[in-house]
Amino acid sequence: MLDPALLRNQTAALGERLAARGYVLDVAAVEALESERKAIQARTQELQNLRNTRSKEIGVLMGGIARLTAAGELDQAEHNRARAEQAKAEVAGFGDELKASEVRLEEIRGRIEAIALGIPNLPADDVPAGADEHGNVEQHRWGTPRVFDFEVRDHVELGARHGWLDGDTAARLSGARFTVLRGQLARLHRALAQFMLDLHAGEHGYEETNVPVIVNAESLVGTGQLPKFEEDMFVTSLGEHRRYLISTAEISLTNIVREQIIEAARLPLRMAAHSLCFRSEAGSGGRDTRGMIRQHQFEKVELVSIVRPEDSDAEHARMTRAAETVLEKLGLPYRKVLLCTGDMGFAARRTYDLEVWLPSQQTYREISSCSTCGDFQARRMQARWRNPDTGKPELVHTLNGSGVAVGRALIAVMENYQQADGAISVPEVLRGYMGGVERIA
Repeated sequence: MLDPALLRNQTAALGERLAARGYVLDVAAVEALESERKAIQARTQELQNLRNTRSKEIGVLMGGIARLTAAGELDQAEHNRARAEQAKAEVAGFGDELKASEVRLEEIRGRIEAIALGIPNLPADDVPAGADEHGNVEQHRWGTPRVFDFEVRDHVELGARHGWLDGDTAARLSGARFTVLRGQLARLHRALAQFMLDLHAGEHGYEETNVPVIVNAESLVGTGQLPKFEEDMFVTSLGEHRRYLISTAEISLTNIVREQIIEAARLPLRMAAHSLCFRSEAGSGGRDTRGMIRQHQFEKVELVSIVRPEDSDAEHARMTRAAETVLEKLGLPYRKVLLCTGDMGFAARRTYDLEVWLPSQQTYREISSCSTCGDFQARRMQARWRNPDTGKPELVHTLNGSGVAVGRALIAVMENYQQADGAISVPEVLRGYMGGVERIA
């Protein structure tokens, strides 16, 4: 969530800045709501003051009646009684109007908050302007795509030849966009996840963390999936409890610090988790229906960092480099891309995508996104750190990145390491996880 002061005091300017992200802010509606909020809030405070004043006056008048009666000043006592009754009537009237004003004020605040929760983060100054992926800017490439002296097969054909990758059985079990993996290919998939976790925990200083894959709505609001992207989530209900299957372990990891005040000595917090992820792929249409490119259920190793605000840009570069190292150790050619304003995720202020080379498609495909969110998620979660210079709680900055998507890494290894006979060479860094196997066939 953005700083409410921007929406309240700089509505038109904010609308112009959000337009760069393709988001249309209804400036007139926000300004009208804010104007009504101010007027009702002022009237509410006025009514509260009048009620308090009249209540004190009633107390004084009623207290004087007994004294005046005892002194024989019956006319004055009756006068006080009449004034007290009049004041009581006024207080009752104030109460009715006050209750109506408070109800309306709460309604307006709710509408403003709903608008605020649907507004994306503002891009960093160095993010290029653009409407979609065509506006992204390539930063660099690593590795040279392999030249094959035989006809390249895609991962589906490679897997199907040996019964390793079975979409038909998965479809009977669960429907489209699911896959069954078997044998050595399932083992290779597991090896990739173990390798990534060991690398990030050992070399990159992330604490391995095992998190729930079912979370409550508050967690999704905290990281920005709700309320805007509910259609992308799988939902489960048990009695009155409605919970969601995570689309990324970022949700669970980041919400660990929700409603917490972290001491400065604990920062940065760096966490890594290997988890199942679930996405409805709403709006994806018929894209990538073949094989494992776009699944309802997949696995990912996720990186999350919680840092001081002044450290977030350096941490973003560090996190992206950690994800790059995975691909380099696997020997997979990739390119790094800075996403433009129109292609970034909802909560991001800057995102680097890593795209791995897929020989069957003769193109680079996304395998990791690393984003810095500034204080956008922290404000929604009320995640803070105690600044030792001021002694006061301040919002942390949050970052997240794929380190990397396990299924897509498997696809890339299969295709880049395929042999003419349909076998797949095992990258050297994975052989220890495969019991020394160098080739699966």
